[in-house]
Amino acid sequence: MDRFSWSNGLLEINETLVIQQRGVRLYDGDDKAKMDLGITLLSTHRLIWRDIKNHECCIAMPLSQIIFFEEQAAGIGKSAKIVIHLHPVPANKEPGPYQYSKYSYIKLSFKEHGQIEFYRRLTEEMTKKRWENTPVSQPIPTGTGSQTRAVGIVGIERKIEEKRKETDKNISETLNEQPLHHQTSARGSRYNSVIERGGMMALTEVYCLVNRARGMELLSPEDLVNACKMFESLKLPLRLRVFDSGVMVVQLQSHSEEEMIASALDNVSEKGSLTAEEFAKLLGLSVLLSKERLLLAEKMGHLCRDDSVEGLRFYPNLF
Repeated sequence: MDRFSWSNGLLEINETLVIQQRGVRLYDGDDKAKMDLGITLLSTHRLIWRDIKNHECCIAMPLSQIIFFEEQAAGIGKSAKIVIHLHPVPANKEPGPYQYSKYSYIKLSFKEHGQIEFYRRLTEEMTKKRWENTPVSQPIPTGTGSQTRAVGIVGIERKIEEKRKETDKNISETLNEQPLHHQTSARGSRYNSVIERGGMMALTEVYCLVNRARGMELLSPEDLVNACKMFESLKLPLRLRVFDSGVMVVQLQSHSEEEMIASALDNVSEKGSLTAEEFAKLLGLSVLLSKERLLLAEKMGHLCRDDSVEGLRFYPNLF
């Protein structure tokens, strides 16, 4: 185990992942290592092990350290293992979890099987020795174990935060660049036509349109919701609204609730009664948004309902 060094677990340039296997326990010779179960990754250059519970705990060893390896069959109450015999510790080895070991071999114990395929791929890599032909352009990070792991985790967190900020900015630009006001000439996009006709759009539709425009760089629903919540703080002409039913919509800041109620009342009064489907056809909105408008007018006491086997129908409230 003293051949392993601390690692951030990231592949270097020119290094390729070959196979990975969950549920692997490390043995320092015949003794269980102080690490718990983890994921073992085999790359073209290294053998990497990462703790499942503590992702900051990651170690790696160059494949050039391996002399030979052999299989150890499973027994009663024992998992199948791969025994890896190693060269002596090199003088320039970086710090790792073990400063010294009396053993010159380690064992990989496969608790969730997969040892046959892992053994086959390890055999291929040791035969090809691709690490000799394509050396990595950057060395494995140096420094103490805690420093190395901290830099790796902090770096990942920093990238995630930068990605989140970039995502929020892209959403804001995507929605803000679209001409939302009636006086702005539309380009014929479906987004503009829906906004101009109804003043609002279901968040599910916004999600589909944004991701369709982004191509392969898809946006998660959580990021979209968080970005929409920032409309007001960014002083954008849009707002996120949540109806009593839980339906979330994006609507114009200038959109008036009184206008929605008046529109619903006028149409229902003119037709005598309307279902959400019929109201949707009249306004060119989705059935979901049409129903929310009718429910809002009902809540304010302007409409009443008849909920029967034929469906939900709204009538003017004459009382």
